[in-house]
Amino acid sequence: MKLIVRWLLLAAALVVVAHWYSGVTVQSFGTALLAALLLGLLNAVLRPILIVLTLPVTVLTLGLFIFVINALMFQVAATLLNGFDVRSFGAALVGSLIYSAWALVIDAALERLFIGKRPRND
Repeated sequence: MKLIVRWLLLAAALVVVAHWYSGVTVQSFGTALLAALLLGLLNAVLRPILIVLTLPVTVLTLGLFIFVINALMFQVAATLLNGFDVRSFGAALVGSLIYSAWALVIDAALERLFIGKRPRND
């Protein structure tokens, strides 16, 4: 249940990003749902590989290169999905920062909401 609620809230966050920032556009909430799913898959599969491959650059930049990787994931998702558009790499960087901030808020809220609802192992 928590995963579905998180997915819906992250899709809503993507709509908010598109509303707040003109460099990112989302045609509909359905497109936002697909984009949130695709971003989750890219972050689960491709992002760890990129982090390992770019570890020397990430260390040299004191971790700031992670923002570039996040922007790349955002731009790849926009490239693969019709109806989700990012104007430029700079727009992907700003959009991914706003989206990540919302994701942090959503994760913190869901953790507080679902903390007392853990399954019992009786």
